[in-house]
Amino acid sequence: MTIFFDDRPFKIVRASRLSQAESAAFDRIVDLRLEKLQKGMLSGHVLFLNATFSAARQVIHMLEQEPPKELLSITLATREKADMEEKIKGLYKVVKAAGGVVVKDGKWLFMYRRKKWDLPKGKLDKGESSRTAAAREIEEETGVNVALREKICTTWHTYALNNNRILKRTKWYLFDCVNDANMQPQAEEQIEKLEWCNTEEIKAVLVNSYSSIRYVVDSLRKMQKVK
Repeated sequence: MTIFFDDRPFKIVRASRLSQAESAAFDRIVDLRLEKLQKGMLSGHVLFLNATFSAARQVIHMLEQEPPKELLSITLATREKADMEEKIKGLYKVVKAAGGVVVKDGKWLFMYRRKKWDLPKGKLDKGESSRTAAAREIEEETGVNVALREKICTTWHTYALNNNRILKRTKWYLFDCVNDANMQPQAEEQIEKLEWCNTEEIKAVLVNSYSSIRYVVDSLRKMQKVK
């Protein structure tokens, strides 16, 4: 499970699944059985070993107050991954959403909204499935008709709304473009333009995007390599 706090990834992993190569990529590794958690530890890419839910809640509190500018990512390694994830979800009101990557002739559809490149997505209507919602949101926001191919991944991110703590779960899917003759950005959603991007153009737009969108793109690329 990866949660994005102010665009910074907060990842929960099983301690037994961490490889030596993965561990070597962190700027700082802290064993919470040996050191007391402090805000000054939140710098660069940080790995906390032997993490408990209590420690996770402390880190979340720090992130929600004011994330240090030097912080790039946090990974909590625990033996109780599933239990910790459920307890963290319990701290929030969970809102469900869905979105998608649309492909056509090897190009991917991106949209420019609020000064960032993004992918179409939105909240589920009552009784609506994630797959149906993703297709609907794509068609509403871009005017493109699509056909579902497969699921890519799930992302989580937090925000505050009316003094409530919200955790948004977004399921992402891969779609084929069926018809883009009526492609047009949805002005009501502050979408300024739409672009079909090739491999090199995707690299450029991701520079001015969100960590969660880069996570979706990386997940899809990994899927394609496996195939």
